[in-house]
This record gives sequence, structure tokens and C-alpha cells, in this order.
Amino acid sequence: MAAPRIEHVNVTVTDPDRAARLMQALFGWQVRWRGAARDGGHTIHVGSAEHYIALYTGHGVAYSSDDFTKGRPLNHIGVEVDDLDTVEARVVAAGLRPFGHGDYAPGRRFYFLDPDGIEYEVVSYSADA
Repeated sequence: MAAPRIEHVNVTVTDPDRAARLMQALFGWQVRWRGAARDGGHTIHVGSAEHYIALYTGHGVAYSSDDFTKGRPLNHIGVEVDDLDTVEARVVAAGLRPFGHGDYAPGRRFYFLDPDGIEYEVVSYSADA
């Protein structure tokens, strides 16, 4: 049996289309599926052939900033990339602010908040990171 792995993470967002476009622009991911979801909501799966993020929004729900308070319960989503500097440039080009840069053995990282305030950690273990 293969080792367990995370196949997807499902997060609530205010606008799945906007969030999917952002993930495509930042990480080069593709929309794998989109369609109806529980309680009349809508979901878009965006990612690679091996893993994805499910971006969900409820039907007729008016989300507030309290719905996206950091650490409630999600602290951040970690995304591993080969070229940290290129992805950081894409984050800046998308109008988002990278922060929390850190070098640590064996890699480098930074964080950013998406338009809903969901935190992402971008990390690279590449020797060229």
C-alpha cells in the first residue's frame, strides 16, 4: 500500500471563480472540475493531476470577514514550488503582499493572504530556491 497523502483540501471562499483564477495565475494549476455542491453551493477544483484545492461557496450566503479569521480553524495552506522567486513575483503582480519570508534548512518560504484573507505558505526545497 502506498503511503497516505493529502489528495485535496476543501475551503470556503466568497468567489470560487476569482480564487481559481488566482491559483491558476500563481501556481500554473488547472481547473479539474466545477459544478454544484452541497446545500445548493458551487465548487471549483483547481490543482494538478495529483492534488487540488476545492473552492466552495454556499448558495445565497453573505460571508463576513469573521468567517475568514485566521486560525479558525485553518492556519494556512502550504504549497511547494520549485521556483520561489517566480511565484513571489506572481503574487506581487496579482496585487497581493508577500510576508514572513524565512530561510531554514532545507528550504525557503514566504506567506501571502488571498482576497478572502486565507493564508498560503509557499515553500521551496529546491537548491535553486
